This record gives sequence, structure tokens and C-alpha cells, in this order.
Amino acid sequence: MSAIVIVGAQWGDEGKGKIVDLYTETADVVVRYAGGPNAGHTLVVGEERIVVRLIPSGILRPKARCIMGQGMVVDPAVLVGEIDALSVRGHSTEGRLFVSDRAHVIMPYHPEIDALREHAGSAPGGTKIGTTKRGIGPCYEDKAARRGIRMGDLRDLGRVQKLAERALSEWAPVILALGGALPDLNKIMGELAVFAKRLLPLITDTALLLEDAQKRGENILLEGAQGTLLDLDHGTYPFVTSSTAVAGGAAVGAGIGPTRIRRVVGITKGYATRVGEGPFPTELHDATGARIREAGSEFGSVTGRPRRTGWLDLPALRYAARVNGLDGLAVTKMDVLTGLPEVKVCVAYDTPEGRTRELPIDHLGTAQPVYQAFPGWSEVLASARVLADLPDTARTYLKFLSDETGVPVDLVSVGARRDETIVLRNPFAE
Repeated sequence: MSAIVIVGAQWGDEGKGKIVDLYTETADVVVRYAGGPNAGHTLVVGEERIVVRLIPSGILRPKARCIMGQGMVVDPAVLVGEIDALSVRGHSTEGRLFVSDRAHVIMPYHPEIDALREHAGSAPGGTKIGTTKRGIGPCYEDKAARRGIRMGDLRDLGRVQKLAERALSEWAPVILALGGALPDLNKIMGELAVFAKRLLPLITDTALLLEDAQKRGENILLEGAQGTLLDLDHGTYPFVTSSTAVAGGAAVGAGIGPTRIRRVVGITKGYATRVGEGPFPTELHDATGARIREAGSEFGSVTGRPRRTGWLDLPALRYAARVNGLDGLAVTKMDVLTGLPEVKVCVAYDTPEGRTRELPIDHLGTAQPVYQAFPGWSEVLASARVLADLPDTARTYLKFLSDETGVPVDLVSVGARRDETIVLRNPFAE
């Protein structure tokens, strides 16, 4: 048995969906362990492009069983819609998709509260966060306040109504103060009853399923959401998500013992992007940034909004390697950099205390990035299947990233399709 964690090493949107899909070829079980429908993972198979927001990225592999762990927050309407959309395209989830009875339910009032706060700029911390307005934060707040509704509660809708009444009594002053209207709970319960009927067969003790899979010696792939720099504890707080996005969260969010995890692979683009508010010192506000955005299709798969683009941040990548305990790197979207005369990398920061190679994560708004430039390349990379197929300048760039982080490169993605990939090491073969 091998349990492998795939984690974003930047601000999310690193291409985890493709990498999970690739590694699932040798995985028996794929587990999403955190986040909710704010995390869109894009899968491209042949000419088909599919975005999954809740269901694990391994769903396109017919033999893989997919688990949504207790660390997740689940919008029943989104989940049912996603199941139906996959079915229409010939991808059945029957008998392969399982939802933890301890995952929390995103109720219709959660997105409403999220949107009201963002519009008013009154998110917790007194600032606009730039959320996807999918109700993730308010749902996790209910979880932490011990007034949340769990997927297992859908077995008793009378209990759900009482829990929702309690939650709404707490949220009512907030909703009214932000200019919103109190929701119709009877309408909410009527809609929820329809979704519950569809979802109840999927709801189970998924931690026990994983225990059984471990005993059978099966390969388990644990899929993170968002990225390290959006982690609630380790990210650029308060501009972070509401869950644990680092590899350590896999054990808690999936219900698997930490000693069962064998390897952690971090995903990073050859450049950097960020969505929403918050510091981004290497952000490009010029034609180069716009070119990277267009070439990389850097628009949110959930919201459609343009992503902020910039140069790769090595202090941030070293930070991600440290807090996740990375054993390997998967470098994605190297093809997007083709045609640039030079490629820059932030290698250090100038701060009032002097120059540092570490990430000044609590002072990114004032720290000044120090760059090292590399010659670019003009060759199209999509047909590369081994490292030797890449131009010398691209290989030099990859070697520099590996040397500077102390983490070997396991995989290089040179296009969106499954086959547009250079695989140097299979984590399940280690």
C-alpha cells in the first residue's frame, strides 16, 4: 500500500487536476480531503475538457474509487449537478463515488452571507478577501462554532431543520446588518429533501473505507485543494481559504493516519498566479503578464475571472517545500513560457532588516523581490516526452528550480492533455 499526497505549492490553480488524473492511472482510490466547490480542477482528455469542483479528479479513470473526505464542505446542489453532468458525458459515478458522513453541508444561506460580506468589504478581519462567494468560509465558521450540518444529518431532515434554525438565529443579525433578507427555511428544506434523496446512497464512513483499502494494500492518492499560500495557518493570512490546504491536512481531512503517507508531491507552475485579494510581490502589470494570462488561459475555472500573473517565487516555493515536506515537484505549464525572450525568477527579498532568501510571509506587502533572469526559449514543447526533448534553456531553468529548492522534479507538464507530459518518476513506484 502507498498513500501519496498531491498538494498545491503556490496560490492554487497549479494544475493539480491534470496531475491527479495522470497519477490515478496507478491509484485505486482518490480522496479529496479539503475545500469545497471553490476549487475547480480542469481535466483534458482528448478533445474533452471537464471541470470538477467537488468530485475528485480521478473520476475519469473507470477503475478508481473516489472519496470526498470529512475535511470537505459540500454543496448538495453542486454535487448533484456535477454527477449529472458527468453522466451525460458518459462518465458514471455509480458505485465509485463516496461522501463522508462527517463532511459539512453548504446551506443556501452560506453563499448569500459570503456575497453580502464581499460586497460590503466586511469579511472577518475587516477587509475584502476576494472569495468565490460559494459559501465556503461561512460553512467552515458554522463547523468551528459547532452548529454545522453534516452530510450524515441528511438521513434525518427533521434534525437538519432544527440545526438550520439554530444556525440562522446566529446569522440573522449579520444578514440583516449587511442589508440582506432572511431566507425562507421551508423552501430550503424542500429543495434539500430532493438532493438528499439522490445523495444518501453515497454517504458513508469514508475513513473506514480507507482503512479497508489500506489493509488490502491498495494505492491511495490524496488530493488537495487550493494551495500552500492559501492555507489557513501557513498562507498569506487573512487572504487565505478557510481550510487546511497543506499536506498535513490530508491525514485529518481524509481520516488516514499520518504514518500511512509515503510521499508528498508539490505542484507548481513555471510562473505564478493568484486569484482574489492579497499580496503578490512578483505580479506583472505589463504586457508580459497579459501575455502569460492569455497563453496559459489563466481565468478561474469556477468564477471565470482573470487570474493575476507573475514570475515564479523561489522563496515561496522553498517555503512550500518545507511546510509540506515535499519529496518531489511537478512543474506545470512550461509551454506557456515559450516565446518569452527571458524568464525571471524571484530568488530573494529585500526587507527593512536586509536581504533574505526566506519568504517574509507576514510582510509581503512591503518586501521587494530580487530577480534572476534566464534566457527564454522559442521551441514548441507540446511534443516533448523525455527531458532531452526540451531545449537547453528550459532544462537549465528546471534544474535551477530543483537545485534551489532541494526537491527533485518528478514531472514536467508541457500542455493541457494527458499525453503532453514528461514523467521522470512515478510516486507510487518509489
